[in-house]
Amino acid sequence: MSHKVLVSIDVTPEQLELISSSGDVEITVKNQTKLTAEDVYDKEIIVGNIAPALTKEAKALKFLQLNSAGFDNYVGVLDKKVKLCTAVGAFSPAVGEHMLAMTFSIIRHFPQYRDKQLDKDWSDCGKIISVENSTVAVLGLGDIGGSYARKIKALGAAKVIGVRRNVKDKPDYVDEVYSLKDLDKVLPKADIVAMVLPSCKETVNLINEKTIAMMKNGAYLINVGRGDAIDQSALLSALKTGKLAGAAIDVTTPEPLPKDNPLWSEPKLLLTPHVAGWFFLDETVNRIIKIAARNIYSYLHEGELINVAEH
Repeated sequence: MSHKVLVSIDVTPEQLELISSSGDVEITVKNQTKLTAEDVYDKEIIVGNIAPALTKEAKALKFLQLNSAGFDNYVGVLDKKVKLCTAVGAFSPAVGEHMLAMTFSIIRHFPQYRDKQLDKDWSDCGKIISVENSTVAVLGLGDIGGSYARKIKALGAAKVIGVRRNVKDKPDYVDEVYSLKDLDKVLPKADIVAMVLPSCKETVNLINEKTIAMMKNGAYLINVGRGDAIDQSALLSALKTGKLAGAAIDVTTPEPLPKDNPLWSEPKLLLTPHVAGWFFLDETVNRIIKIAARNIYSYLHEGELINVAEH
């Protein structure tokens, strides 16, 4: 008997064929924003980030393959018996390049120059720094953080410091590795701090008034991980006082950011609406589908799943 599969992201015929080739499957495709309890009720396998609450209606669900690297929304919600896998490895090209673009934009004052262009103002924004000969700290050295760190290292003589759980394993594209407990040793060294951290009790408000005070005067801050890793009031204050020379964030708390939030109007802040990843780059979806097809094949043939998430 065929295994019923629901694919809840938009796919091309070629991508659908790749999933079909995983085994004896009966596939239904419907965008996750339009799903009902009836759509998920009898599906054994689901590909995509369906609403966590809707998993309660998926009575036959045994394997959920997410289209995201994060899975915190499903912890404590998804039945423990359901196998859960993420799409780690799919987003590094898109998000790594977004971080790199953010880096050059803020150290070169591009947001301010855009404001000046709109005002027809031919004045400069003052001194800049260079990535070359700077120290860049990457908080979260997973797939995405590692991609960014490699790009920074490839540019030239930058010193790259990684912060990760496993400090014994130092990749060749970083110069030093520390744990989150050693931020007091990392932050004072860094000209640029780039964050790609998941949301957990150790990371909520990790960057706050106290940790910002540890940073160099005139340092830059980037965050594409989770919005709750930064105390946004402390960030705004640091930008206004000049403690930080600039910042770029792709994530906020809450999302969308309320229209009356003062971060919108801060000239030294580059703000993007959680678009570093998602599906804007075709290669991202290709990678997600390849991960899903591989995992569905492994699930159906009792093989080893990749990107397994404990929930």
